[in-house]
Amino acid sequence: MNQTIPTAEPITVALMGSGGAGAITAGSLLLEAAGKAGWYGLMTRSVGPQIRGGEALAMVRLAPTPVNGHGDRCDLLLALDWENADRFTDEIFLDADSLIIADTVGEPPPAMLAGGARLVKLPLAQLSKGIPGARPNIIALGLLAGLLGLPNELMASRVAATLGRKGLTSADVAAAIAAGSEAATAIPDPPRLASPAPVNGQRWNISGNEAAALGALQAGVRFAAVYPITPASDLSEWLAVRLQQLGGHLLQAEDEIASINMVLGASYGGVPALTVTSGPGLALMIEALGLAVTAEIPAVVINVMRGGPSTGIPTKSEQADLNIAVYGLHGDAPHLVVAPLSVVDCLPATAWAVQLAEALQCPAIVLSDQLLGQARTICDRPSQPATAEKRLTAAAADRYDRYALTASGVSPMAIPGVPGLQYTAEGLEHSVHGTPSTRARDHLAQLNKRRDKLLQFDYGAAWAESEGEGDTVILTWGSSTAPAREAAAQARAQGLAVKVITLRLLSPTQPTAFAAALAGAGRVLVVEQSHSAQFHAYLRAHYDLPALVSVFNRPGPLPIRPAEVLERLLNWR
Repeated sequence: MNQTIPTAEPITVALMGSGGAGAITAGSLLLEAAGKAGWYGLMTRSVGPQIRGGEALAMVRLAPTPVNGHGDRCDLLLALDWENADRFTDEIFLDADSLIIADTVGEPPPAMLAGGARLVKLPLAQLSKGIPGARPNIIALGLLAGLLGLPNELMASRVAATLGRKGLTSADVAAAIAAGSEAATAIPDPPRLASPAPVNGQRWNISGNEAAALGALQAGVRFAAVYPITPASDLSEWLAVRLQQLGGHLLQAEDEIASINMVLGASYGGVPALTVTSGPGLALMIEALGLAVTAEIPAVVINVMRGGPSTGIPTKSEQADLNIAVYGLHGDAPHLVVAPLSVVDCLPATAWAVQLAEALQCPAIVLSDQLLGQARTICDRPSQPATAEKRLTAAAADRYDRYALTASGVSPMAIPGVPGLQYTAEGLEHSVHGTPSTRARDHLAQLNKRRDKLLQFDYGAAWAESEGEGDTVILTWGSSTAPAREAAAQARAQGLAVKVITLRLLSPTQPTAFAAALAGAGRVLVVEQSHSAQFHAYLRAHYDLPALVSVFNRPGPLPIRPAEVLERLLNWR
């Protein structure tokens, strides 16, 4: 029997198959079992745009320490079949130290063997036929349990809990896992695998979309109106059940325009509210978001970005909605844009966006993406969101000026139906009382009010995160944070002092805090996943940068790898 050699290094396992082969399910179960055994981990998914069929890939990275992103290579590829495998040749990085395990039927695309990866064939389908109800993906999980050193009983219990409803008995599941684990003994010289770490405290298994929904609930959201769209629909599905449990409501609207207007109606009535969408849906919501700015109605839009423009690549990731989120509203319409930095950060970042929207009485856009939203992670229990100032509500008065010019720019907001506190809330410009007005002085006063309340607010340290020290700085945001930080760690190991600054608050900008964070920087590398380098243009428009600036930008769907960022740092151009 082969003996795995423990190491502190992470391991990346890819499970691939045609649609319906169960690759994503197997990846999720592997992550869950590894978490129960004490490992940290991250699973991302890559699928085709088809409703049924197509191709599916689960990438699982496991380590004894927290995992926020994928590395540069794949240690082990387990192919359930080779149908449509050529569609993943750019996404799975294999080298001479990689191992490919596949069924005896079919051959891998030549590109997957070009780096010298070792191929081992096992009769996965044949093994499954001898066990009632078993499928190759369950045999594969037993195989991985044997290679990774996971107890068969643990893996079997997770599989039975998930797939038992499909008629599989616990005995059949145990037999399938044992058969796969036994098959692992036939594989010579398996890759070096990480050993699990002891569990200290509570660990969570959560996706970015689930974390965002939970953060919204913790911040007080009790109404949502949504229209299904990939890759945000699972956020709505998770939120629907939990909102009901808390006495809230989720409605599926007839389209995105209806959903955002329902949110404005609920918020106008005093209930913190949000909607969930992706790029095409955000485009349809822009006019209503302008209404939210003018009428000063809190509202949150969670935008889980995908490849664009138009329908684009609905099932894969890109960071190209930055421009529409920051600049898309017509007229001078100041609003909030918050971007989570990791799967776990989706929780506090979304909670913060809700709190800011309520406190500042304006719309907030949360810019997540498919890579963060649909990824699952085994992580330590996230900290509870800090309690921020809540909505300023109006008290009875002889005269109620809804849009009064206050020192903070925030004026008390009344709940509809309160005697004496009636006011008009619409898209027309207005006086302090809310009466529509075309006077230049009223327009200027309200423009200043809506701008200044965002600029004067103290956002504290949450606007960005800074890691490391050095005169070389990486500037990045969102899902590009993990590869940037891993590349910086590798650069430091080679003697290069690198600082990583990743922005969480994209609007309004923070020039004073940014200048302090960038003090001493001699050169800056901007890292982002967009074809037109939108983040770089945004930085140039709003912030002072050093003379030496390099940009590493690439569109989706390929994630940015740490090695690519490291190469830019070590071979500066």
